[in-house]
Amino acid sequence: MAVKANKPARPKMSLTGLRRAWKYLGHYPRIMVVAYGSLLIATLAQLVVPSLVRNIIDTITNGVISQKIIAAPAAVQPQIEQSLGLTHQQVLNNSTNAVSNLLLVAVAVVVFAIVKGIFTFLQNYNAERLSQSVAFDLRNDLFSKIQRLSFSYHDRNQTGQLMIRATDDVEKVRIFLGQGLLMALSALVLLVGTLIVLFLTNFQLTLVVLPILPVAMGVFMVFGAISQPLFFKVQQKLSTLNTILQENLAGIKVVKAFAREPDQQAKFTRATDELVSQQIRISRVFAFLFPLIFLIANLGQTLILFAGGTQIINRTLTLGEWQQFSLYLAFIFFPLAQLGMIITQMSQAAASATRIFEILDAKSDVVDKPGAQTIPAIEGLVEFKDVGFSYPGSTQPVLSNVTFEAKPGQTIALLGATGSGKTTIINLVPRFYDPTQGQILIDGYDLRDLTIDSLRKQIGIVLQETNLFTGTIRDNIAYGRTNATQEQVEAAARAAAAHDFILQFPQGYDTSVGELGSTLSGGQKQRIAIARALLLDPRILILDDSTSSVDLVTEYKIQKALDRLMLNRTSLVIAQRISTVLNADLILVLEKGVIVARGTHEELMEESEIYAQIYQSQLVEDVNISEEVATAMIGQEA
Repeated sequence: MAVKANKPARPKMSLTGLRRAWKYLGHYPRIMVVAYGSLLIATLAQLVVPSLVRNIIDTITNGVISQKIIAAPAAVQPQIEQSLGLTHQQVLNNSTNAVSNLLLVAVAVVVFAIVKGIFTFLQNYNAERLSQSVAFDLRNDLFSKIQRLSFSYHDRNQTGQLMIRATDDVEKVRIFLGQGLLMALSALVLLVGTLIVLFLTNFQLTLVVLPILPVAMGVFMVFGAISQPLFFKVQQKLSTLNTILQENLAGIKVVKAFAREPDQQAKFTRATDELVSQQIRISRVFAFLFPLIFLIANLGQTLILFAGGTQIINRTLTLGEWQQFSLYLAFIFFPLAQLGMIITQMSQAAASATRIFEILDAKSDVVDKPGAQTIPAIEGLVEFKDVGFSYPGSTQPVLSNVTFEAKPGQTIALLGATGSGKTTIINLVPRFYDPTQGQILIDGYDLRDLTIDSLRKQIGIVLQETNLFTGTIRDNIAYGRTNATQEQVEAAARAAAAHDFILQFPQGYDTSVGELGSTLSGGQKQRIAIARALLLDPRILILDDSTSSVDLVTEYKIQKALDRLMLNRTSLVIAQRISTVLNADLILVLEKGVIVARGTHEELMEESEIYAQIYQSQLVEDVNISEEVATAMIGQEA
């Protein structure tokens, strides 16, 4: 007999993340007290109005009846009064005081309406302030957490997904806390208050409507459990869509260069279709929910009409009391109708809160250990001792038994094919990752014993991928040292061979670099990134193929500046061209994560076949700049 495969369990509705988001409301107790206090007063004012309406109707009805009794023959008046259960004095009072009583009740209705209006404004205004403040805190916490998460976390998660969680998911939580939560509390207060009033005024009629409430609540709980996982998937689809959009905009030049617009459009369309399909599934669920709720409400109203009509016929219920009960009945069914919107917002917010706290709860692979010390001003001794490294989740080693020493002031060059482990080595020095085995020491301190901030503040880095930030050229050079003077910024720019081209811009150092440095060439961005690192005046300098985006003339300028600036600094240099590392104190040749040769250029040419092959494979002009170029450079410097 064939065994049926078990269907995957439907995800259960979880309010854990939402409860944690609620705690953020406690950051603003005064605003919260005003918002929820105003809600309570506004709701209580609303609860008074049906009783006043009953008084108006009863005053009018009693006044009309009393006038007809007075207009009747005197002989039959006592019989009419007796049949209605009224005394003659009551009839007279109802007749003469009808207008004044009506005016008094009307004024009371206006007063309570004004009270409700004022406190509803205070409720809505402060609820918005409260929700915006919570969104502010959540976004700041998310941004701070994302900034602190290790590189391995960013390796596993796409930028677009992180952006959606910090924007759209936070907005979903904010809307619920600013609207849905207050709507839910208002509905609860209104429902409970109405039931209390109804029990006190007409117990029998209230018992008729009471069984409807648990049925409606049960329906909403079921739909809430069904809808939250659907909303969770919507956010996932939206993240995927946003990732495609972000990647496309960031790489728009590549897309156009390879004429891939149709393929990108097709990819975006598929993601959009999946998002729309998921949203339609949710619409189908709620398209069934709301008619069902209205059906339950209409059944309840039918029962009330029958029971209330019976009481009116039996003279146990006045028209005013019936109108009062009808209005209070609306106060019962109106919150039930609101529950549809509340459950929608709550399901969305619960799914989004779960996604938000997935980031806030994420563990970083690289953290300060308890008792980590601040490293003093360093000399620059760097030691790798039997260092091995594998990326999280992988058993394939990227580095194996890497051992070397860089003495203060020495330049260590890393050479090897792509994927040989060069970049991994320089990523371990500022603790972008921690080694999976062995030790890395700076001035005898194990890096894991030091605070991350104090370590990185003494290391200057120029990565292979140049990242500039929106702002001026000066802002980007002074990024790591915002209090630097203009003279210091210019000195760093001169050292990086950037000063001359900066002055060619009409606004000089105040020139905007555009988004990601879009207004600058690759070589210009590279030199600004070098100036940014040099302004820190670090004891350890890391250059990841820092001249890869420049021509030979510019490379010559930069290399001469770097040769001067690397004096008395420990420098770790990655280069694809041997010409940039010929004068290094130590050259490490890597292959598949292992150091296969080490020494100076002269030593390696004699002892290492691999190094000799790399050297021979490169053009002579990549090793020695032509005589003409060198002469031109000397002439410019003279």
